[in-house]
Amino acid sequence: MEADSSTSSKAPTLEAWLEEHGELERACATGLLSLVEPFGGFVGIKAVGTGRYVFASAGLAALFECAEIVGRTDAELLKAEETSGLRRAEQTAMAQRTVLINEHRLDVRGRKREFSVTRCALGEGYLLAVWQDRTEDKLREGQLQRALTQIEELQAQLESLRREMESGSGRDEVSGLYLRAQFDDSLRREIDLSQREHREFALVIIALDPPPQGAVDEAVEQRMLEGLGRMLRANTRAMDAACRVDARHFALLLSGVGLATAHARMEQLRRQCNAQLVVFHGVDVGLSVSMGVSSFPHTASGHAELMQASESAVAEAQRRGGNQVVLAPIPFA
Repeated sequence: MEADSSTSSKAPTLEAWLEEHGELERACATGLLSLVEPFGGFVGIKAVGTGRYVFASAGLAALFECAEIVGRTDAELLKAEETSGLRRAEQTAMAQRTVLINEHRLDVRGRKREFSVTRCALGEGYLLAVWQDRTEDKLREGQLQRALTQIEELQAQLESLRREMESGSGRDEVSGLYLRAQFDDSLRREIDLSQREHREFALVIIALDPPPQGAVDEAVEQRMLEGLGRMLRANTRAMDAACRVDARHFALLLSGVGLATAHARMEQLRRQCNAQLVVFHGVDVGLSVSMGVSSFPHTASGHAELMQASESAVAEAQRRGGNQVVLAPIPFA
């Protein structure tokens, strides 16, 4: 729609606004307008009294596919039902006298577009708005959200199938790992074998770190336990053994592995856990773990002592902030 030429000719101009202010303010305003557009922002300044643009950068004109914006109102550029939302945001920005950021979904020349608009008052009579077109960002966010939802559905299907296959097998239903009694038998056999053959092995206690946002509900925690179970099953050899010790702790026996090698493997596993997608209701809840590593016979030479050494080491890892691997100390006579 063409603006009325008689009204447009009487509209305030950017030059009029600049004339009302001092040299420093004029320099700041001019510098701002020249800097914003190269970074994807499109600038418009309105006279509050008339609602007409007194300045519009070239990018803003291109955004609205309009040759000339200065002298026009939003009602001349957009649909009537969309301008009311813009007007409310402008009134709030003028009343609060602070920087205000709003999201707007507008129909521009028959295409739905998503915008983020940052507004602030310029004195009593003018309003500065910096527009950013976020249509493509929103599209990518939507695609990512759909991908996360698909991953979550696939994870749930795989875990359900695994539980069906392992039902009655003596494994923990959530993690798919051995139960504590079976693990203790494996640990005793490994101690006997290592004593006879004079070789090392490592025992690792792994703890889920508390989430940064505080307590999580049972369903979210179960998804994290399932994720950790998957990581342990994927990173253990046939001669190793892993189990779920209690609600938030796991144990891992690394057969024939010394302390240094165990530390390197667990550091790699910790990083893999950090990078693992654990999705719940379309949101990645993350997976952060702490690990305590002891070794036979250097750290301890008995079942209870090894467990205690690894448990103390993982407690120290969490005391330091979590998401790390701590080696149990080697006692010296």
